[in-house]
Amino acid sequence: MRFGLTAYGTVYAMGIHPAANRKRITAKELLQMAESYGLEGSEIPFDILKSSDADEAADYARDKGLFINVAAGGFDPAQLKEALQLADRVGALTVRTVVGGAKFGGDRRHMAGSWQPFLQSILRSCQEVMESANPDGANLAVENHQDLASEELLWLCESIGSEKFGITLDTGNPLATAEVPVEFFQRVAPYVKNVHLKEYAIYSSEEGYRLVRKPLGQGVINFPELLRIFNEVNPQITMSVEHGALEARHVRVLQEDFWTEYPERSARQLTRLLRFVEDHARNKGDWQTPFEKGASADVIAAYELEELNIGMAYLSNLIKRYA
Repeated sequence: MRFGLTAYGTVYAMGIHPAANRKRITAKELLQMAESYGLEGSEIPFDILKSSDADEAADYARDKGLFINVAAGGFDPAQLKEALQLADRVGALTVRTVVGGAKFGGDRRHMAGSWQPFLQSILRSCQEVMESANPDGANLAVENHQDLASEELLWLCESIGSEKFGITLDTGNPLATAEVPVEFFQRVAPYVKNVHLKEYAIYSSEEGYRLVRKPLGQGVINFPELLRIFNEVNPQITMSVEHGALEARHVRVLQEDFWTEYPERSARQLTRLLRFVEDHARNKGDWQTPFEKGASADVIAAYELEELNIGMAYLSNLIKRYA
């Protein structure tokens, strides 16, 4: 496994959020930031890579032995093909994309009656992209972006049947589709190309639970077990720290209509989820971040960097145990 850094969540600290009114970061600077933490690469947003000197970033990564992944979005075939072409140009390993549909917190209620056609559209688009993809080029990996459940990601991978198509696993997001994280990891592990290391704490609510971003190691995600699983099943993947999610995600599993358009789940699965939430939920304390409280960009930046540094210290110690 190789460990890197994504651009998400640290956007305020790196000055690329419009509110920060700072110079936009470049692809090379993202690689240098990852390197400063002792990491081995970076997942670079497509628009940053495209607007930067992509060849300069590629040369820097090659000279330093760093990996590049590309963060794209959507499932429009033309856009994904363009992202894959740029990825191949810079020697990237994987293009990550998100397909959307659900709202944050896994909410599909607004898509009642249209979810299955939506999934079929994703499948057709990804099949078209993979039919023309370079067999020796970058992977295309769909993220579980609080939208697709494990059943649907596995269906996509099995239907497309390409070694170059798979999953970007966000470690915190299984909880948004009402799944126990480690069980999700075990289920999708053979198809994973790339991992976002993200941490959440759980706060109980009358409608279900809120997911609140925390530094790695200070929430509910079992990272030692994650590394054990992938060391055993899929050790060649990349893993990048995603210090993302400035806003809490409300997962309203106790509202009956939350389950609109969800795959059928057994009583045993639901029991395990509710037990996990019960065992880990925090019932006291302030769950709002400075961002949610309307703090200034400078305050948010300082908060983000402090939490990122705490998480990086945890990850550094964890990596040593699995080196």
